[in-house]
Amino acid sequence: MDLEKFANKRYGQNFLKSDYYKQKIIQTMPKNSLRVVEIGPGLGDLTKELIKEREVIAYEVDKRLCEHLSIEFQDSIIQGNLVIKCGDVLEHWGSNSLIDEDYNLIANLPYYISTNIILKALKDERCKSILVMVQKEVALKFSAKSKAREFSALSVLASSVGDAKICFDVDPEAFVPVPKVTSSVLLIEKKRSQDNKEFEEFLKVAFRQPRKKLSKNLSLKFNKDKIDNIYQKLELNPNLRPHEASTSIYYELFETLK
Repeated sequence: MDLEKFANKRYGQNFLKSDYYKQKIIQTMPKNSLRVVEIGPGLGDLTKELIKEREVIAYEVDKRLCEHLSIEFQDSIIQGNLVIKCGDVLEHWGSNSLIDEDYNLIANLPYYISTNIILKALKDERCKSILVMVQKEVALKFSAKSKAREFSALSVLASSVGDAKICFDVDPEAFVPVPKVTSSVLLIEKKRSQDNKEFEEFLKVAFRQPRKKLSKNLSLKFNKDKIDNIYQKLELNPNLRPHEASTSIYYELFETLK
């Protein structure tokens, strides 16, 4: 099979072919017995390893790959170790949960959809952990700590529900076709779930211009005198930049300003 030709640019497909990285992903999985939901199984290279460890539900948007997976994993499907669901996972996702039981999420996500998938999983009460391979830039935005230049609204949302960290980077040569960027494996171990649209909108305002003063960004929507009073109350540096404030400060500002 010519994987270069098989990859569909529409879906941003890059197939992980390195056995070394596949095993590293398996070893990084949380140590529990929950079912695994795999998004974007592709040709099933990682799926082969996952079904040795857990029961798996795999969501694949590419109809050609769904047909391939149905043939390749016919025995596992009959035995009940694997369920293949064809279609856009975001359309399968209900208002509260993707499936009706607790699960661990594993995915190799293309850049254009990675942020949306992770944000959906952060809100999903049934999702207990998120182990995803994404562009390193995206992984940094979710895992960065306060005061790091990469600290963003996504960092605040991830730290609000659990612990996020980059486990390891993945060389471009581990994929076919070879992407132009470095990928990272991001793990978010959730302690809770949160779906607060108001807070998300507040963060968009706070990080609108990341290198400007936080107070300047906030003044685009909130009364300047009120912001100044809160800054004095919380003893915040008036020159504070968005990436320099902690998650707890963002919650205090949100609760007071709203």
